[in-house]
Amino acid sequence: MSKDCKVEELETYTIKEGLKVIERFYSLPLDYGNPSGEKITVFARHIIPKGKAKTEENEKKLPFFVYLQGGPGYEVGLPQNKYADELHEQGYQSVWVDQRGTGLSTVLLPDTLPTSIKTDEDIANYLKHFRADNIVRDCEEIRKSLIGEGKWTLVGQSFGGFLAMNYLSFFPNGVKEVFMTGGLAPLLDGPDLVYEALAPKVIKRNEVYYKKYPRDIKRVRDLMHYLESNDVTLPNGGKLTPSRVQHLGMDFGMHGGIDKIHQLIFRAHKDVELFGKISYKTLQNFEASGGGVIDGNPLYAILHEPIYCQGTSSNWSAARAIQKYPQFSWAHVKRLSETEPICFTGEMILPEMYDDYANLRAWKGAADILARDSSWGPLYDLEQLAKNEVNVNAATYFNDMYVDFNLAQDTASKIKNTEQYITNQLVHDGIREDAKDIVQKLMQISKREFD
Repeated sequence: MSKDCKVEELETYTIKEGLKVIERFYSLPLDYGNPSGEKITVFARHIIPKGKAKTEENEKKLPFFVYLQGGPGYEVGLPQNKYADELHEQGYQSVWVDQRGTGLSTVLLPDTLPTSIKTDEDIANYLKHFRADNIVRDCEEIRKSLIGEGKWTLVGQSFGGFLAMNYLSFFPNGVKEVFMTGGLAPLLDGPDLVYEALAPKVIKRNEVYYKKYPRDIKRVRDLMHYLESNDVTLPNGGKLTPSRVQHLGMDFGMHGGIDKIHQLIFRAHKDVELFGKISYKTLQNFEASGGGVIDGNPLYAILHEPIYCQGTSSNWSAARAIQKYPQFSWAHVKRLSETEPICFTGEMILPEMYDDYANLRAWKGAADILARDSSWGPLYDLEQLAKNEVNVNAATYFNDMYVDFNLAQDTASKIKNTEQYITNQLVHDGIREDAKDIVQKLMQISKREFD
């Protein structure tokens, strides 16, 4: 760990399943180009499965993995879930990092920005320090603090896989092995081809939704008409608009997502029928659904398209992509027959969200600046990935609505020593839906035993 970085061990306790938790705060550079300058705090939980190590001496012998959370812009929380259990059962101790700007790290929200950050330009320039490259640098400092020159295993879900590829590009000597799920990042310079590939997949998921719930065609249209004629404010001050309803489709790519959105549409439609308005409880549900967590994790929105950018601007890529498909346009669809459905959007950050979501409004100007910014640095080293010597074990989902399968295959072909478990029975959150199957398959292919 470099001399400019410091660590504070907070406390140690044990949780269910005999997991010993050690909590630490790391003081790390905001800008690694100026390591002695401004510092931020990065929080990490170190988990030791006591059933695998009866003594402190044995604890030290357990291999490490670091969990790289999906996102961008989400904290990881206390790892009490099936996939954490499955991974610990393999005999690992683990580190769960709240990525810079999230959770118990120095959280980045409109109301927590440093007082010196005042203008939209200031905000945009500050937020540029919170991409994958610096998240990985933070992890490297934590690794050195814990195990010195020792190597650890990377476990990345979704955006966590993007981080793992950045790690392999620039810090491969710190990595023993990689496991990733739904995280083979497109090796592109910008997001345009990503959204061009994903838009048809989102349309297909809409077809599945309306085939399963055909009466929702009219329910959704009725709701959109109602919201056009009524100013509906959510409990936290956000706006429930037709475009925000469409954004519920973000959940379509997760297990159970289609059913969840149907229940919300059904309830809202019934509210209007019974009361002439949408009830407070239903408004709460809208606020928490689809992109609802964005209000508390605005980094997800403002850095969503820049996670693909290397020397190019995103220029509101998703918005431009769906303009090619009139079924996403309520202005178009509302003029058609009542039997024509309006398409929900997917994992797409659109300009109007900075009006609809209460906690994004303060960053609206900065978001537009970042959308036009082309000064983004490199995220991947294709030459290094082509000669990669670290085993990469990836679970890839054929029907993934968030990470295009064909682009993932192109990526896999460009990272040496990559093997995949490919399935069409699970989707993007497969590690949560069937942790046992995913972990067992990844461990099996990691052995590199071929017939």
